Amino acid sequence: MQHGAYICSMKTLFVGVAGGTGSGKSTFTQNLKHEFGDAITVILYDNYYKDQSGVPVEERDKINYDCPDALDTDLLIEHIHKLQNGESVQCPIYDFTTHTRKAETIEIQPNRIIVIEGILAFHEKELRDTFDLKIYVDSDADERILRRIMRDIQDRGRQIDDIALQYITTVKPMHNLYVEPTKAYADIIISGGLNPTALDVIQSKLKFYLDSQE
Repeated sequence: MQHGAYICSMKTLFVGVAGGTGSGKSTFTQNLKHEFGDAITVILYDNYYKDQSGVPVEERDKINYDCPDALDTDLLIEHIHKLQNGESVQCPIYDFTTHTRKAETIEIQPNRIIVIEGILAFHEKELRDTFDLKIYVDSDADERILRRIMRDIQDRGRQIDDIALQYITTVKPMHNLYVEPTKAYADIIISGGLNPTALDVIQSKLKFYLDSQE
């Protein structure tokens, strides 16, 4: 779906936000969204997890969801290219309680700034190369696991024993193998999602970009 001369003349700034599970990525992107409102669109890489509806329910929790193969990166890249071309896309919605995609989708329109947030946002070169600005949110491992536990219990209805097993068997080793090394690709590394100095610096950069498009 095209949106006329306005979209054709508008250059989108794509911002990648990566970092380990529970590092504060969502807090950081929410602060950006709060500051810039409708000028920013946030796309969650988590919504691009592959649908597991074809896998027996009792087997779904055993899948490694912290490796690149668990994500439909090709679809995300396709959607980014469409947004770059001024087309809207239908973003999937992932249900972590059932490990399946919901029937409904979210329509994403082109915008002046689009933020892609996810633990593996910098792993695949083709995806990484779509970002004009790459931000890595770094946090202490103890803080990350505590946030992960709270999120999985409150938002995903999981039990502490299952969370601990998953963390030991897949989350921690996959973080060390796939997530932590991508810090080297970041343009900016910030300490935690609640870092007012880093937030001010990045907000100033985004404001400058928006002003230059006026």
